[in-house]
Amino acid sequence: MSTPTSPMAHIPSTFHLASIEEDEPGAKWQALFDAHWPPYQTWFLSEGERARPGYMTSLRNLRAYMPELLSTYDKLVDLAGGGDLAARFLSFYRPPPYLLGCSQAVWAGPEPALIRNYDYSPILFEWALLKTRWLRPVIAISDCLWGVLDGINDAGLAVSLAFGGRKTTGDGFGVPLVLRYILETCDNVREACFVLRRVPVHMTYNLTLLDRAGIFVTAYLAPDRKPRFVRSPVSTNHQDRIEWPAYARMSASIERRAFLEERLADPSETESRFVNRFLEPPIHRIRYERAFGTLYTAVYRPTEARVEYHWPGHRVLQQSFASFEEGLETIHLGEATIGKVGVGHF
Repeated sequence: MSTPTSPMAHIPSTFHLASIEEDEPGAKWQALFDAHWPPYQTWFLSEGERARPGYMTSLRNLRAYMPELLSTYDKLVDLAGGGDLAARFLSFYRPPPYLLGCSQAVWAGPEPALIRNYDYSPILFEWALLKTRWLRPVIAISDCLWGVLDGINDAGLAVSLAFGGRKTTGDGFGVPLVLRYILETCDNVREACFVLRRVPVHMTYNLTLLDRAGIFVTAYLAPDRKPRFVRSPVSTNHQDRIEWPAYARMSASIERRAFLEERLADPSETESRFVNRFLEPPIHRIRYERAFGTLYTAVYRPTEARVEYHWPGHRVLQQSFASFEEGLETIHLGEATIGKVGVGHF
């Protein structure tokens, strides 16, 4: 997630994606918390401590909307030291606002796939891929230490998120925790849609969901509107219309969506070529100085319960429930600088 604005700082050219397997929260998760808690704490308090809900409010809402997660939440809070601030942060109820990019699409067919680019600042990313068995087996890219940017569970349900292109905020949860809840408790798209109808989110998001039966949906979520579910295989960073023109121009949301829709409508397009589109302009982005560069391309394959991670000019990292290898994957994104981008604020 985002942290407050910072002065000019150099972005390293090399990063390491850590693949971590830990069935129950333990020493490995605690090490992840220790490494990332200082910048998360700064971000969490960026609008002042009183702007964030208190512990009892956070706990009450978590119990009301996602009670199945309470046991795991309690374990994580204990590993984080049991402090009030960490407990409030880990509830992920009404966190500060943040921005991110992302392009998402479903390749339909006998072997459907959910393909997505995650566009963000590399120095604000956790660089952690977790395989867990908290309520069930889940493989997911981590965010906010137990939330999910995209992932898949053992039933073959895959989901990913993108910012929805509106400034509006409200009462609700940060969507990465909602994605975690979906993967921990749902078997298919239908069940996930029931969750999204009742769990409030604090910002506008676009979710893409795909299950083993090939059922897919794009979910348009917002804190001030009822969720909408559309049979669109593509989503970027707007919903039915452009509601934040400056952001849409900066992110090229319209152009990216139109490009992917055109490729899917082309009868000569192949799956491998379509995946490669995500590694090239205009879908692959290099605007790291604006916290809007592509950090990875993920290809989730529900029928095989596995995922691939791609980078331009790099070998493909493959992980699955049957074969998950812990370790560090060295990623070269190229040299860049980051200025006062304000990614945590509107």
